[in-house]
Amino acid sequence: MKQFYRNLLILVNDKDQMDRLTSYADSRIETLRNQLEKQKDRDRVLEIQGSITELRRFSTLRDEVIKEAE
Repeated sequence: MKQFYRNLLILVNDKDQMDRLTSYADSRIETLRNQLEKQKDRDRVLEIQGSITELRRFSTLRDEVIKEAE
């Protein structure tokens, strides 16, 4: 597993790549939040909330990768 995180260091240590990834995640979160506001189906609401939670993990990805790669 450590090797997996070490391979990700290339991504998270490249500021341009990390900025693009974060920008993508932020854009998707905004889209999903708009869907969430209009959604009436409880199961779909839970699915959207889970997606937003996963996308928010990108904001801590760099810290996670560095910690696990040590």
